[in-house]
Amino acid sequence: MPAPTIADVLASLQREPGRPRLTWYGDGGERIELSGAVLENWVSKTANLLVEEFDAGPGVRVLVDLPPHWRTVVWAFAAWRVGACVVLGSDASTSEVEVVVTDRPDKFDRPAPVVAVALPVLARTFGSALPAGAVDAAAAVMTYGDVLGWAPPVDPAAPALVGAGLEVTHAQLIAWPVNAAIPDGARALVPTSASGSVADGTARALHDVLAALRSTGSVVLVDPVMSEALASDASRRDRLVATERITVTSATS
Repeated sequence: MPAPTIADVLASLQREPGRPRLTWYGDGGERIELSGAVLENWVSKTANLLVEEFDAGPGVRVLVDLPPHWRTVVWAFAAWRVGACVVLGSDASTSEVEVVVTDRPDKFDRPAPVVAVALPVLARTFGSALPAGAVDAAAAVMTYGDVLGWAPPVDPAAPALVGAGLEVTHAQLIAWPVNAAIPDGARALVPTSASGSVADGTARALHDVLAALRSTGSVVLVDPVMSEALASDASRRDRLVATERITVTSATS
């Protein structure tokens, strides 16, 4: 049976802690593989930051201005774990959110605090382009505990995801993925696209990752450049399917 809450999804990752759960292929061939234990660890650290630095909880709106990416999954799951609402769409006013999580911090004006996320796999800091006053996610997240500390109770009726044409409450979140093409236990290839808005692409990626993980599966998430290459090169796609032991190659993205 699918796990009924985000907390249960994360707990289920610990049943096989060493099993790969989220594999990312980025621009230029970068690859990172997160086991269940490592993915849950990243989410816990990030959730601790959200609670301790920004009092994240039910009613707190976290603007996630990030493309489809493994770090995006971590930030969204962390916000959901503490009952906050993920807002998609960079056109949202900072006056309407409590915190902004973005890879483009220079485009946002205060008053909402800004968390700058470096997307390269090996990045340990955002670098010299970090605006004054912004939180450097690459450095800050690692200072927080590996186990989730105190977190407010999740309000099932509170919003969990808004934007990209979606309005999903925490009670609806686990049932939100309706992708019948990802059966229980599958290792799913989740391609992404550069067409359309970033918010739409991020929503589709989060949908498919959640669909797989809630049903004890795993995901190979591929950035738009490589996704386009795989779509036009069947032999390359077949090699990836074989190498990553992918069992499902269709997704909503």
